Amino acid sequence: MEKSIAWIDDVKMLAVYIGETEVLGEEKPVVFWQNNRLEGKIEKLASDDYAVLVFEEEIPLGYEMELQWGEHRFSVHPRGIVRTPWFDERYDATDEKLGAVYTETATTFSVWSPTAIRMTLHVNDNPYEMERKDNGVWERTLEGNWKNARYYYEVTTNGKNLTTNDPYAKSMTANSGFGIVLDSASTDPSHFRDYEKPAIDHAKDAIIYELHVRDATIFPDSGVENKGKFLGLSEKDTRTSSGHSTGLSYIKDLGCTHVQLLPVNDFARVDESKPDGGYNWGYDPLYYQVPEGSYALDATDPESRVREAKQMIKAFHEEDLSVILDVVYNHVFIQEESPFEKLVPGYYFRYHQVDILSNGTGTGNDIASERRMVRKFILDTIDYWLSEFRVDGFRFDLMGIMDVKTMLAIKERCERESAPVLLLGEGWELDTPLPPEQKATIFQSHQLKGISFFNDKFRDSIKGNLFEQTDVGFANGDGRYIELLPQLISGSCLPDHGEQSVTEPFQSVNYVECHDNHTLWDKLELSNEEQTREVRKSIHQIATGLTLLSQGIPFLHAGQEWFRTKQGDENSYISGDEINQLDWSQRVREAENIEWVKALIALRKKYHMFRLATVDEIKERLHILKTPDPVFGFTLFGDDEDLAIFVNPLQKSFQIHLPSPGRWEKLLSNHTGGMSPLCCIVGEQMHIEPYELTILKKPRV
Repeated sequence: MEKSIAWIDDVKMLAVYIGETEVLGEEKPVVFWQNNRLEGKIEKLASDDYAVLVFEEEIPLGYEMELQWGEHRFSVHPRGIVRTPWFDERYDATDEKLGAVYTETATTFSVWSPTAIRMTLHVNDNPYEMERKDNGVWERTLEGNWKNARYYYEVTTNGKNLTTNDPYAKSMTANSGFGIVLDSASTDPSHFRDYEKPAIDHAKDAIIYELHVRDATIFPDSGVENKGKFLGLSEKDTRTSSGHSTGLSYIKDLGCTHVQLLPVNDFARVDESKPDGGYNWGYDPLYYQVPEGSYALDATDPESRVREAKQMIKAFHEEDLSVILDVVYNHVFIQEESPFEKLVPGYYFRYHQVDILSNGTGTGNDIASERRMVRKFILDTIDYWLSEFRVDGFRFDLMGIMDVKTMLAIKERCERESAPVLLLGEGWELDTPLPPEQKATIFQSHQLKGISFFNDKFRDSIKGNLFEQTDVGFANGDGRYIELLPQLISGSCLPDHGEQSVTEPFQSVNYVECHDNHTLWDKLELSNEEQTREVRKSIHQIATGLTLLSQGIPFLHAGQEWFRTKQGDENSYISGDEINQLDWSQRVREAENIEWVKALIALRKKYHMFRLATVDEIKERLHILKTPDPVFGFTLFGDDEDLAIFVNPLQKSFQIHLPSPGRWEKLLSNHTGGMSPLCCIVGEQMHIEPYELTILKKPRV
């Protein structure tokens, strides 16, 4: 503890650092503030370093206070008190509208900081004292039109005088210098509120394509004018110099239903005035309600980033693509520099002990989503992106750090939308001080119905353990883990097929590649180094095919359909364009495989048997077939036709029995690309080639 400070750790308790100070036990400690005093007593002396003092009445907050104990003086500051249930209830301001609320005639500035003893609003370099409400909200209304005015707060708390931006800011000057008073309505593109958004009927119908705004168009031969920008993804009919589609038009043609964008809110590590000099995925969050300035044409224009982000979303919608935002509510970039910590020190983050931050995220801090005003901020931010930007879903980074109650509140808010809002996240179990049953992990899927989880068991069983470069799975390991496939292709929701992962099939997000770690192609170059490039391509096709044909929600990483490589870089979050850019020339070279993936997507959309909604439907319609080891096969029973899928992960061919005799139409095979139908098989047997994935159909008579 620091010397000469008494910390308020509970509503009637102080912890006082005494060190070598001689404090007489018979002396009564007294807290003074304004014209008030409060006498305490010594509860205990903890070792020789500090004492615990208790008081019969509550110690007030929001005042400059001093403890007098004998001849000694101590400044009194809040500490552990901010993390108590008493504090959460006493200063509950969940009904307040925070931020800078603009009208043409006045703007009201509101910020929550119960522990502050002084708050000054600075607008265009002019100071305005703010008034404190009983719930800890400081407020000031300025008459006049303050559109695009710069503002920040000067706050005095815990003996320090600090400046901070508004965590509720809606736009910023370049590089997060100052908050901006935004007239949101003026940033709407033409007819932004008028058109009907694309929508799927149910989460099971989603096919997700993960994309980074800069990666998508920065390649020199992308044919995009505004490369690396929001507006670059708004451009239609862009092409390479050889005439092949790129960008938005290419994504539309692929056939996915949703584009999932890596974080587009304001993040660190990229100089917005010189964006080509830096690179970041976006998982270093600064301001959660502000679009990232490096993606705007002009980061110095506070309206540009907002308007252009909306234009991008509108362009996706016009191409019948829904938009999922990747959001990072588990940590901040630098805890001690965040406005959360400056405004209410110690409140917004979890602690293992009174002064030891939790670090389950591995980034130095864990956001305490379970506290009322933290949950309010998250919900307010979700509401803002839904109502102001008209987005269609959210992907929660490290969702296992967040609490169940907050995730259910988010779900409840999203259910008020007229069209389904897709919610998914990383439900990993992480070391953060919440009871396991309160963490939003995949193990709590029964509490979080309607929310989907990335299925790491699917990923590792198909291609091998993520963290062991040469480890193999079913597709690249001669059928290893074949015993797990019945459960995985069933949406990981059937307890009778093995260990149940989720409660509802669409809670399983099936994937073998994402922005994190090696791309599938780079993984195969490590795990299957001895095999030829053509064999690795076939293995890649099997893994991608199983992803798209399994029950649950399929998830593709941009460029996966053309064997995307990051040149072996396992963690490319700041690796720059050379590593991360979508290489549109490779899109040209691998056109045949793209057609294969397009055909798989079209097949999934056409036949509802690939998109079953309930456990009962899966039990009724999906049947695992007996096949020679390690070939895997299953049948999907439809109303008018049956489908049979066979996968051979071995470098030898097999003769297999079909589910029933008759005339089977061979719809697709990775050996023949996207051509469909291929041929017909009459009888009870079929020949399957090495590393082949094939789909057959038989009409019901």
